[in-house]
Amino acid sequence: MAATASASTSSASNPFPFPSRRPPDDTLFYAVYPLPLPTGLPPPALLASLRSLHLSLLSHLAPFLSSHLFHRDPFTLSVPPDPASPCALCASPPAPHLHGALRFGDSLPDEWLAVSLLFALTRAFPDIAARAWDSDGEFLLIEAAFALPRWLDPDTAPNRVFIYRGELHILPPSLFPETPSLEAALAAVHDDSVDTRAPDAVQAAIQRRIAGMPERAAENLHTARVIVPAPVAKVLKEEPCLIARAVEGFYDRDIDTMKHAARMERFLKGPGGEGIEMVRTSVRMTRAMYAQLVQQNFQAPRGYPMPRREEGPEKWMEAELGMKIACGFEMMYQERRRQGEEGKGSTWEVYRKSLEKTGCFEGLLPGSKEYKRVMDDAMQYYKTSNLLSRTREILSAPVRRIDEILAMPYSADEFKGVDLPPSDDDSWLYGGEDELNAELRERQKELEEYEAGKKHRKSQKQSAAGSSSSQPNEFNLGEITESMQEFVRKMSSFEGAEVPANRRDMDSVDLDVNQFFKAMESVLGGGSQEQGGSDGGFDGKSSSSDMDFDDSDEEDDFAEESGDRDVGDAFMESYSDALNKELSSTTIEKSFARAPQPDANNEGASDAAATDKEMTPVDVDLNLVESILNSYSSQQGLPGPASNLLGLMGVKVPPDAKKS
Repeated sequence: MAATASASTSSASNPFPFPSRRPPDDTLFYAVYPLPLPTGLPPPALLASLRSLHLSLLSHLAPFLSSHLFHRDPFTLSVPPDPASPCALCASPPAPHLHGALRFGDSLPDEWLAVSLLFALTRAFPDIAARAWDSDGEFLLIEAAFALPRWLDPDTAPNRVFIYRGELHILPPSLFPETPSLEAALAAVHDDSVDTRAPDAVQAAIQRRIAGMPERAAENLHTARVIVPAPVAKVLKEEPCLIARAVEGFYDRDIDTMKHAARMERFLKGPGGEGIEMVRTSVRMTRAMYAQLVQQNFQAPRGYPMPRREEGPEKWMEAELGMKIACGFEMMYQERRRQGEEGKGSTWEVYRKSLEKTGCFEGLLPGSKEYKRVMDDAMQYYKTSNLLSRTREILSAPVRRIDEILAMPYSADEFKGVDLPPSDDDSWLYGGEDELNAELRERQKELEEYEAGKKHRKSQKQSAAGSSSSQPNEFNLGEITESMQEFVRKMSSFEGAEVPANRRDMDSVDLDVNQFFKAMESVLGGGSQEQGGSDGGFDGKSSSSDMDFDDSDEEDDFAEESGDRDVGDAFMESYSDALNKELSSTTIEKSFARAPQPDANNEGASDAAATDKEMTPVDVDLNLVESILNSYSSQQGLPGPASNLLGLMGVKVPPDAKKS
């Protein structure tokens, strides 16, 4: 979405195009919608309504925007060229709105400053709603992640999050089970009878981030004294906002652009090739700009006048910082000039063509009275909005504006004897440990509150479950063995083992018993029956299987292979005896529980009793249940294999009474 939005920003969707040189991972997108949506108006009337709203919103923000400096792009709004068609910037269906895109670069406070401006606009204009997103999606929800309802995730969030009347609104699934359309969502937000306001915890998380803004935004600015060539000082005096483009040119430099800095043809040489005098001036920039300049090592180009270090560290720092700014201006200017941005036509031509596409002049003859009236109205609107968006235009076409400034007469004398404000303390650049620890403590507090609430909800569910199932007989140990047997019998696919969803809904297995045991006999050998009956001291009644088989049928079916089976049976019998003898000397047999044996009228000697005990079959079900419960108990309430497997099979194990 971000890539598409970036492309549209540099096209006709923005009357002041500024092409980005890198992917817009550092770009905030936002849209403002008038409520109720004026969808029934004809295109000229709709465009006039949006232009009126546009001027009102920019006029409200003008006192702040005219004095504040943004790191990359300033906050602004624009009217889509065709409100009746889908908007590529917002990736939304056709809906009347204003939109904008703000590149904040490395200055994350600029993103939240823009969010605070949207909150302020919706508070000042109750009949508008706004939404904001970036390359991460709904970043407002990310900020309030610990306070969000569990149903809200990136898949369910589209068209559900809006800023309205200075608060965050989230459309619940009870109102729209599926993703709502943009028109329906905005109608629900505007309807006072529908409660769409986000919970207080979500509101508090957002308000903590934008508290004191936009007034507190001045804390993100830094003023520094620098020594620069006179042309650079003149440009910064006339257009202070161009420092953003100079720092960008310096910070994003490459081998090609550094060639321009090596020559310094525009800002270090006069019109006749003469040298340029160096002057001292004061520059205001964002803290991120200052950090990008100070923290990078950069050798001054050959021929660039730098003071001697003996003249003092303060003067050297001012000259070094000014040298980086001057080189940034040179690289930015020459690169933009090479790309030919100054020859792409005026912004008025772009705006006029957008009016033609929307049909504002449809059916009007050029030169007619009505045509002139519409053209005059458009020109008046352009002039008014252009004054409010003058900063945007300057930043979009800096080459033309720099040429205009340097074409005016000026001299280095106008910068001499000026009382400059002192440089701000830059200890924040090196001593941010306290601020970082405070932020980490705040995040830790949010995490602890979230975990505490989660634990409280879990305890409430457990107490409710305990009161509803107070009878101890409700938990049946047989469910574990039944579920495990069904799990083992379940045919798995290439995706892995699957747990039966509901044992009651499973289809019964149609098994041919005779055919099954014939197949088993062919694999294991038919002498297993005789082996079980001829073994000394073994009572057939105590066998784990109570089934009797018809030996005559088996002998008829396998008479041909009796010779081979006799050899195999003799081997299996000797192998089994050797295995049992070796295992009898270990403790393995003591680790299994065995089935209880009925009394045989106290007959037989003591050695026979010992033999019976030795041959008592292992109770597989009892051992299974005992092992799973021991594993479940050892987890101590934490996630683990036993609880996961039992949960998938729908078996709920009560808490351990011994530990509670």
